[in-house]
Amino acid sequence: MRISVDSKAEALYVKLDDSKIVESEEVSPGVILDYNEQQQVVGLEMLNLSARSPHLDLKDLEVQRA
Repeated sequence: MRISVDSKAEALYVKLDDSKIVESEEVSPGVILDYNEQQQVVGLEMLNLSARSPHLDLKDLEVQRA
């Protein structure tokens, strides 16, 4: 799994595996799911992060492992 943040674009992308993306679908405004050939979700993109969470500071993003 890889997580990337583009602070200039205010976007967060989570890539779940290395499958080839064959289709993308905007499931909610600014939330895009990427699918592989088996129609499994392999990526998630969220746009306009500051509008979703006004107190979010992208520099303070941390990843927690369970």
